Amino acid sequence: MVRGTTFAFIFALVFLPFCATAQTPTPDSYRVVHTYPHDPDAFTQGLVYVDGHLYESTGRNGKSSIRMVDPSTGRVLQHYELAAHYFGEGLTNWGNELVQLTWQTHLGFVYDRSTFAWKRSFQYEGEGWGLTHDNKSLILSDGTAVLRFLDPKSFVETRRISVTDERGRPVVNLNELEFVRGEIYANIWQSDQIVRISPQSGKVLGRIDLAGLMDKQQLTDPNAVLNGIAYDEQGGRLFVTGKLWPKLFEIRVIHHQGKGKSTNH
Repeated sequence: MVRGTTFAFIFALVFLPFCATAQTPTPDSYRVVHTYPHDPDAFTQGLVYVDGHLYESTGRNGKSSIRMVDPSTGRVLQHYELAAHYFGEGLTNWGNELVQLTWQTHLGFVYDRSTFAWKRSFQYEGEGWGLTHDNKSLILSDGTAVLRFLDPKSFVETRRISVTDERGRPVVNLNELEFVRGEIYANIWQSDQIVRISPQSGKVLGRIDLAGLMDKQQLTDPNAVLNGIAYDEQGGRLFVTGKLWPKLFEIRVIHHQGKGKSTNH
């Protein structure tokens, strides 16, 4: 009896830590390639890179907007303000249009990307948080563990996935989204991590730990959290920022399993 108990104790002591490690891989890290200015008054809710410019959606009632930004200087080149009762959220591009969500009004807007002229509105259930797209669908997050795929013309939901971590648990608070080389990158609200998600299964494929990227002493608002991912597909550049952050960062991801090798995504 004692021998069996001792064996079980030794087995748990030796092997269980390896099982836990296998289930929770070490997150990837990063290297800063460039640091650029960013409007510290921009409550960033959506960020995309198209044709040499950043397009940004900002939030908060009375301060919500869409804007075109020069990424190298941070200068706002074009600006459109939403009505004060709308709280701007996720943003993505589709063809020559920009598509923007709002938080709790169940309403999204479509704009001409060149002029920012409003073209039409659409409705959706639940809250609007993050928005991106693949080559067929818009992909929407609502703060839960569910990502919804919408037809980009009718905005009808075509399918959905439940996002689960390495142990099969739901990953909630999925916020700003970006589609990067066949994967969905998602900020997790109030965390320093980006999760990489399979658009087919919803499983988390990996994590990027951005702790230490922004000096928190430069931030005075508790809501100034990491939020905003943009990918330059042609240049292979990855940009990240946060709500009310004075800086935008171009980063290179350092894959942990790659033993220090870096990549542009």
